[in-house]
Amino acid sequence: MIQNILSSKYGIDVEEETRIGHYEACISQGRLYTLVPVGSIEEEELEERDQIAAHIYQTGDRHVSMLLETKEGTKQTEMNEQLFCVLINDRIRPFQSRQLGRKLGKFHFRGRTVQFGVQKISRMGQWKSMWEQRMDQMEGFWNSMLYKQPESDFDQLFLESFPYYMGIAENAIQYLVDTELDDDPSAVDSGTICYNRFTKDTWAGEYYIKNPFDWVFDHCGRDLAEWTRDRYFRNIKTFHREVKTFYEEYQSVMPLSSFAWRLIYARLLFPIHYVECVENYYSATHEADQLFLEEKLKKMLNQSRDLEIFLKEFYQNTEVPVKTMKIPIVSWL
Repeated sequence: MIQNILSSKYGIDVEEETRIGHYEACISQGRLYTLVPVGSIEEEELEERDQIAAHIYQTGDRHVSMLLETKEGTKQTEMNEQLFCVLINDRIRPFQSRQLGRKLGKFHFRGRTVQFGVQKISRMGQWKSMWEQRMDQMEGFWNSMLYKQPESDFDQLFLESFPYYMGIAENAIQYLVDTELDDDPSAVDSGTICYNRFTKDTWAGEYYIKNPFDWVFDHCGRDLAEWTRDRYFRNIKTFHREVKTFYEEYQSVMPLSSFAWRLIYARLLFPIHYVECVENYYSATHEADQLFLEEKLKKMLNQSRDLEIFLKEFYQNTEVPVKTMKIPIVSWL
């Protein structure tokens, strides 16, 4: 499809087709073009993403994907009753994972200098309401299952484990609320460009690109916490050195405040891994997916004490001066 769209709508001849994750892509005259289905995206959101991408690019980041205009001068096009955007990258090369923390720090630094109020993709100040909504929905579902006979091992595991994770979620929400009440944000706590879920794979792959359709506007702690969580679960025994180094690299660009550390910790404390496992199981339509998620939940429950230890030692492992910064410790861990 990308060949037809680029030729008819953009006047570009495709030389070599490839893929970027689940997106169709191609190379022509040394440039990378990525086809992004955008569904029914609002014009205001598209404009916002376009402006942010242009800002990040203009402040020196040449790996940002820019929205390409069609021959008619529009930023999106239609084919087979579907809307698409085409992203263009002038610089195409593999990602070098060395000093990822510093690279993320620079990306966030540029993102904080956006010169207009971001509205459509902003998640600033919304963590509490979003977490509460997820947990309220899950609690309602759990209550509806209490007086039924479990139909699977997963049902039984969910019924037994939910109160524990509900308690952890409540702790995370309270830790977040206390932070917003008791601490004052500093410059590093200004909103910036983040990813919905940043991991060590986000920029990895055959081509190093930064896709504006992956972005949200949020506190930098979002990306830091999600990277940390992902790194921990990849191997729960070998994360220590890499996590410590990552935060050292990040803070070589801009030191984190007590407010930032507390937001990172609140996000790590919130059991999104459990929430998503349960949500995905009950929305899965294939038995193989359900069996995979059942095994994932069993492993999660078996490793729950390891996660508690990780959370208990997080500030120590990242060398945060908790006494100097007056950062509260979660006592039950």
